[in-house]
Amino acid sequence: MDNVELASIVTESYHLEDLDPFIGDLPLGQIHDETLKPFIEHRKEQGRKTKTINLAIGLVGRILNLCARKWRDEQGQTWLEVPPMLSKVKPTQGHSDTAKPYPLDWEEQDKLIKALDAHLARMALYKVNTGCREAEVCGLRWEWEWKTDIEELQGRLFIIPGDEALTGRSSVKGREDRLIVLNDVAKSVVDSQRGIHGTHVFSYKGKPLTRMNNSGWKKGWARAGLTDSPKYLRGVHNLRHTFGRRLRSAGVPLETRKVLLGHANGDITSHYSSPEIRELLLAVNKLCESKSRKNPALNVVRLKVAN
Repeated sequence: MDNVELASIVTESYHLEDLDPFIGDLPLGQIHDETLKPFIEHRKEQGRKTKTINLAIGLVGRILNLCARKWRDEQGQTWLEVPPMLSKVKPTQGHSDTAKPYPLDWEEQDKLIKALDAHLARMALYKVNTGCREAEVCGLRWEWEWKTDIEELQGRLFIIPGDEALTGRSSVKGREDRLIVLNDVAKSVVDSQRGIHGTHVFSYKGKPLTRMNNSGWKKGWARAGLTDSPKYLRGVHNLRHTFGRRLRSAGVPLETRKVLLGHANGDITSHYSSPEIRELLLAVNKLCESKSRKNPALNVVRLKVAN
């Protein structure tokens, strides 16, 4: 198998992981345009381009065609009688092809955190202070916490293994380890989660979540009075843009920003020394020091009852 074929298989596996929470439990005969709508809307809110969404829809179509025309069960019958015709998404105003990110200012952030349900508020506060992708927040596991003897770094580092199949292609981009450095706010959020769930840092009603960008997020965004203009994205990916924008405003160098956003190459444990990790910590803590402000939203989250 050549590299092109391997890359295609890996890419399709990412699409299937993204599709699974939306249609994974449906009988084949119930997969059609209407049941794919929630997936399409979710991907638009994430900022995915129309081309990327259509690649996933095309994959579903190919699988359904194979189920109707080639693949057979033990009795020699096809798995599906007639494959549906799936419609491709057309670029329109407000979709990811035209809509712009909407980084939040401090006041908007506070309003959003207060408007969200408790579990989403904690996840959002963590996300905006780490720049993590949605899947990296939902899939974060306690076993990935990096234990260290350096006191100032204790409880502040997570390493997401590059070979972990977290939902969402971007969460394992390049299949390299991903270093997460927690500033004071993110650490407080993580500490508040200890003991709630056995395997995952974030959960809801005893179960890990597969996504943040759900109806609860949309209601919170609306309650906070944030933009409803089709010119801007309104999904959770805006928190990552906010993190990147604030790092740049705080004068954090590009290379450091790339590491913190998960864009840097190389094996983390062998390439980053303790002094370099301290430098990363200083960089993310600049977000806490910005305008020498206290974050009232953090106190709101602390007072809310845990899951």
